[in-house]
Amino acid sequence: MSKHRWQRFGMAAAALGLALLHGGGTAVAGPDGITIGVLNDQSGPYADITGQGSVIAARMAVEDFGGRVLGKPVKLIFADHQQKPDVANTIARKWLDADKVDLIVDVPNSGILLAVQEIVRNTSGILIAAGGGTSRFTSEACSPYGFMWVYDSYALANSMGRAVTAQGGKSWFFLPVDYAWGEALSADLSAAVQASGGTVTGSVKTPLNTADYSSFLLRAQASKADVVALLNAGADTINSVKQANEFGIVSGGQRLATGLFYLNDARSVGLDTAQGLLVADGYYWDQTSETRAWAERFQKRHNGRMPSSIQMGVYSAVLHYLKSVAAAGSDNRDDIARKIRELPVRDAIVPDGRVREDGIMLHDILLLQVKTPAESTGEWDLFKIVKTTPGSQAFRPLEQSKCPMIKRP
Repeated sequence: MSKHRWQRFGMAAAALGLALLHGGGTAVAGPDGITIGVLNDQSGPYADITGQGSVIAARMAVEDFGGRVLGKPVKLIFADHQQKPDVANTIARKWLDADKVDLIVDVPNSGILLAVQEIVRNTSGILIAAGGGTSRFTSEACSPYGFMWVYDSYALANSMGRAVTAQGGKSWFFLPVDYAWGEALSADLSAAVQASGGTVTGSVKTPLNTADYSSFLLRAQASKADVVALLNAGADTINSVKQANEFGIVSGGQRLATGLFYLNDARSVGLDTAQGLLVADGYYWDQTSETRAWAERFQKRHNGRMPSSIQMGVYSAVLHYLKSVAAAGSDNRDDIARKIRELPVRDAIVPDGRVREDGIMLHDILLLQVKTPAESTGEWDLFKIVKTTPGSQAFRPLEQSKCPMIKRP
């Protein structure tokens, strides 16, 4: 397939928007057009995996779509929530009330994501999660206007937990970060491990953005568990993996697993330290010819950096949102939300996805393994794909969801 197939996605999407505009006669956006807000961590532990990279990815989606929808311009803004719920809530309320933002996207930090979900539900606009991953977002806390685009804690735990347990990791010790993401991942991983015949021997919460994991790692080491699970993300994962290596967790016979370990993390830690680590994720830049071509474009715009899975998800989410606005023929959020669920998700990142009624975008979840130095062929050649789990098997079955929007028999 041609390296430049991604161009046809944007051209087709733009054509769809123009066709609706000129064919329907009543397809209009608000007086200021459509405004998209990227809300994420621009300066803290998740800045590398979201931050300006997510803004660039969103801008690429807008440009590929044609920059306009329903005859009006698409405006892109961004803000730093600083990992503080009160800051994030203030930004979200201002965006929705004063700035008339139509879409909020990204939102790493699951506690913040759940708070913004309620603001959007009760105010206006649509929310698409790329960074935040608590499975509660589309279960107990689901909303007609909230969508999950990259992964959730259930899908990651289900894929990674079952695989590692099947490989002999029968006893586990958890080190979850102390906020909603760690809590959700801990619960979902525990269920996956136990369903696979394993046991959880202990668990200790760790502070967000801490520099010292020594006391936590010593407790995990003393447990003699087969697997030590670092249930955090971003800079916290980098620090804990490095310190686990210094304490000899792996050399002492225990295995190390993570809830999330991004491309940027592997590059920062180094293959000598991280090699062999098994992780689950939604996307990887070297997955297909289309993802490679898109990643090369992104790399040129982001100081030579390849995209994280979150940044790839932001691109797909924004592009699908704009297609849905065009298909809806208006900026009414109920019409747009309906089209988000109706339209297939097809772009350079997601070849064949679909959005369930609970807001989960079903797509493959990848089980990745960090390469050895000998296996790597370049600076960003850091993972190999060990297993691909279809979305229908990776994500929580719809009948097990607690989302009140699901129609029960």
